[in-house]
Amino acid sequence: MQSMETKPFSHYIRCGQTMLRCGYTTGTCAALAAAGAARLLLGGEIPPMSSLMTPKGLEVTVPLEEATLLNGGRAARCAVKKDGGDDHDITNGMLVCATVEKSSRPGIQIDGGEGVGRVTKPGLDQPVGAAAINHVPRRMIEEQVQLVCDEFCCEDGLTVTISIPGGAGAAAKTFNPMLGITGGLSILGTSGIVEPMSEQAIVDTIAVQQRQAAASGAKGLILTPGNYGGDFLRDAGLDLAGVPVVKCSNFIGDALDIAAGQRFEQVLLVGHIGKLVKLAGGVMNTHSRYADCRTELFCAHAAICGADAALCRSLMESVTTDACIALLDSAGLREVVTASLLDAIQRHLERRAAGSFEAGAVMFSNVYGLLGMTEKAKEILEQWK
Repeated sequence: MQSMETKPFSHYIRCGQTMLRCGYTTGTCAALAAAGAARLLLGGEIPPMSSLMTPKGLEVTVPLEEATLLNGGRAARCAVKKDGGDDHDITNGMLVCATVEKSSRPGIQIDGGEGVGRVTKPGLDQPVGAAAINHVPRRMIEEQVQLVCDEFCCEDGLTVTISIPGGAGAAAKTFNPMLGITGGLSILGTSGIVEPMSEQAIVDTIAVQQRQAAASGAKGLILTPGNYGGDFLRDAGLDLAGVPVVKCSNFIGDALDIAAGQRFEQVLLVGHIGKLVKLAGGVMNTHSRYADCRTELFCAHAAICGADAALCRSLMESVTTDACIALLDSAGLREVVTASLLDAIQRHLERRAAGSFEAGAVMFSNVYGLLGMTEKAKEILEQWK
């Protein structure tokens, strides 16, 4: 079936002086396609469009592609074309397909087919052996299919298989193989919406926020890469009154340079270990396209702290920083290794600050909480009390 003419998803966000069009995630595409296939299977008619409300609170309505009945009417297949808006990642324009078929098993079962990766290492969103469809997209798929089942009073079990034609080839150009996801792409998304951010627009936004903070008379500044940092600051009671907090995304080096230009006297960097560990190697843009040396840094610092070869190999094979922390815990080396990493982070912060301001770092994990802070961070926090 040919797709109907439809206007592009038209939600925009402002980045500096630029308006960028948002798109929708592969998870949203999968849920829309699954709803369309379920409607075709249970209702017997080809639905021209599919619509849902994303977790972000924005409605997405799209035309359905390739709608067809299969297996003598016991299964149906629909596809949705991924629209990433102005964030043109590798999945933009690809078809995300869903095949829904009746099953003897109760409930709604979700799996991955052609072009969807499989998890082969622990520490990711899904267990080893499962399709790389994260928990939020799984919930969206199940909810949308269940709505169709309720509409048609269907109590049969259904199996939903998500596939992405060409996904295996595209995945070879991503970090999936390194992370332990083989055979295809991941179905991702937590809000259902892709919010594009051009690099220069982000840096410009950081500069504007710091300039506003400096203009208000602030001499201290807290930098955090993203939402996790803001949540940690609040939960740990470090969102100190009067100290402005600026999100710097992956652009830690640029944010530090801007802070120097705005003549801040003290800068505290608060971040998740997945980002901050890269600073121990002098990496000041922490986006994975520039560098992903997390396990190498864990391995190097563990080695100088007495880790044996077996532990070093396990660290190198880990897929997340939380998995590295678990390994260090089992060896009784967490405290000494994190202290070593923090010392290296402090050296690189001071090198980048070049005497323009005092800088310190606080490092945490969503799983393990506060992992540690540099001595300079402790001094800064004490002065801010």
